[in-house]
Amino acid sequence: MKPSSPLRLITAATLLALPLSCVLFEDPEEEIEEVPGEIEPAGACELIEDQLKSRIIADMEAELEWRHDSAIWSVTHTCEEWGEEEEEEEEEEEEAGEYTTTNTQEADVDEADFVKNDGGYLYVLADNKFWIMDAWPAKETHVLSTYNLEGTPRRMYVHEDMAVIYASTDEGWQGLEDTCTYGYDCDFTGDNSPLHITVLDISDRANPVLTREMRFNGSYLNSRRVGMDVHTALVFPEYDVEGMTYWPAKLPNSYCDLGEMGFTVEIVDEMFEELRQANIALINEAPVEDLLPRVQDTVYVNDDVFETEEPLSSCEDVYLSSSKDALGFVSLATFEIGEQQPMHATTILSRPGAIYGTAESMYLAVRHRRDYNDEEWFPEIAPDINDATTVHKFALTSGGVAPKYNASGVIKGRILNQFSMSERDEVLRIATTSGRVPQPGVHSTITTLGQEGSSLVTLGQIDNIAPTEDIRSVRFNGETGYIVTFKKTDPLFVIDLADPTAPEILGELKIPGFSTYMHPMDTEHLLTMGYDASDEGSFAYFQGLQLQVIDVSQLDDPQLAFKEVIGTRGSTSDAATNHLAFTYFKARDLLAVPMTICEDDDEDGGNGLYGDFMTFSGLLVYHVTTDGGFSLVGGIPHEEPESPNNVSGKCYNWWTNSDSKVKRSVFLEDWVFSIARDLVNVSHIASLENPRVTIELFD
Repeated sequence: MKPSSPLRLITAATLLALPLSCVLFEDPEEEIEEVPGEIEPAGACELIEDQLKSRIIADMEAELEWRHDSAIWSVTHTCEEWGEEEEEEEEEEEEAGEYTTTNTQEADVDEADFVKNDGGYLYVLADNKFWIMDAWPAKETHVLSTYNLEGTPRRMYVHEDMAVIYASTDEGWQGLEDTCTYGYDCDFTGDNSPLHITVLDISDRANPVLTREMRFNGSYLNSRRVGMDVHTALVFPEYDVEGMTYWPAKLPNSYCDLGEMGFTVEIVDEMFEELRQANIALINEAPVEDLLPRVQDTVYVNDDVFETEEPLSSCEDVYLSSSKDALGFVSLATFEIGEQQPMHATTILSRPGAIYGTAESMYLAVRHRRDYNDEEWFPEIAPDINDATTVHKFALTSGGVAPKYNASGVIKGRILNQFSMSERDEVLRIATTSGRVPQPGVHSTITTLGQEGSSLVTLGQIDNIAPTEDIRSVRFNGETGYIVTFKKTDPLFVIDLADPTAPEILGELKIPGFSTYMHPMDTEHLLTMGYDASDEGSFAYFQGLQLQVIDVSQLDDPQLAFKEVIGTRGSTSDAATNHLAFTYFKARDLLAVPMTICEDDDEDGGNGLYGDFMTFSGLLVYHVTTDGGFSLVGGIPHEEPESPNNVSGKCYNWWTNSDSKVKRSVFLEDWVFSIARDLVNVSHIASLENPRVTIELFD
């Protein structure tokens, strides 16, 4: 039985449970109806300080209460009483006439990546450098220049002879695949490393020139570029106050046998209460400016250097949320490429989430999971539903203007990734799943949201889609939505969204396996990537990767037109869970996907066993059409294949953790660039297996 606690959270917890407007602006005695997911402008630094410090106190007290209860347990129990629990885991032109660029969700809305291409030059981030390669003619590709960068460069934009480069500056951080893109087994939290932005003038590609640097006490979450404006979402760490502690200094750091050491319940209660009061004093004394997001901005003009350091948002541009699990700040910051005006931002008290952007709007969708003992839950969400998503909408304006907060709302279920959202005619369409397979109550929902004042309200909804299955991919195309769910087979649902107040399922297609990414080939065909599956009765094993062409010309009767299965279980491709690795060259009917192929040395596939050895690691190129399907053109190898007698353990890849050697690809007319973290291979389409140029991306 849980012992009683001396900690009393009445003041802070009550504040958090009340509507924000009641906390900040109204008489506390008056009842005010809360808008779900609502955030309000703070208006004054004093109000930010009051709200923020009450949050910090509540979080501190909750942490202390948990530790206090552990200490009380250890007073009354011995180490021998600990139990154990186990968890089960589941040619002579300056540029090419036709070429591919970054695969973005929305037209004219660029997304940052570590590879960029403009048809004449290839730009790559590798080995802590910004590489510029003269890529046309492709057979003469060579490094034109490199620029050393501070920290570890992650992604960038290249536009109008300027490069904007995002880098992580935490030297202790390891790995380059640092952020969540797919969201089935991960959450959207950023890379937890301080962000550094470098802006370079590359009008002379052989001699990049530093023009601006920005350093933040927060980390990169996501971004979009619309024209000359770069909009960046940043996550700032859970606010902390220097000197706070969560365990009494005089209490041994032990979770058992404290009673045998002479400690009593009364002594432990008193020690934790003293610590609570000391922490509250530290919180109340901390200047509010030390708790807000900050930016250090340095501009270089000829030989002059101009440096400023200030809060990223002024107090009137900070919004406070009534959601009790908001443990830090998210800022949406904007600056104009090539200009010297300060960065402008809007900041909200919120957990991070998935980012979706159009040319006019940016959305932040935050997942919430109800704890088993959580009595405070969104009133619009049924008590038996433990997943919710709050959505915050911001308006984008050109000219380096800060995104403007517009509205918020809450819906049942959790989103999968950015493709779970789409805006059309100022209506947001969003797909979510409540529960997880194999939970019996799992199901999915598609909801349309419209703005009314400062609220995003439900206009229409389809609920209980595919009971017992969860969402594996979503794509919206005009007035139509496509949702793939999975438990044993791959149901593709076709949704009519022409009337947002009455969305309707028009058709359904059941095929083995599931798609993790869907790409519109045209208005009547989808090109999908995902995994084949083996039906095992009450469940299914995922198998090799699969490509599909699905005919949706008849929305009420979608049909699988063509299918290509690659390798066995354990094969992997970055393109399966990251759309930036999926390169469809519509002008030439070509598809390039990174691939690590694993094969069996016998015929016992389909029983959940992984492939025995890796037979190919590189880039596969297919010719694909809506009437002819898939034809393998060839592959550009990046690693030597294995044999049954030479196995390195590269074939144990879980389906959500894609990790192929090749990460990206680019087409320039009849030439293909396959790009790994350490190497760029350039091949002609007629002889892919024999690269004409190889460039190593390290000194």
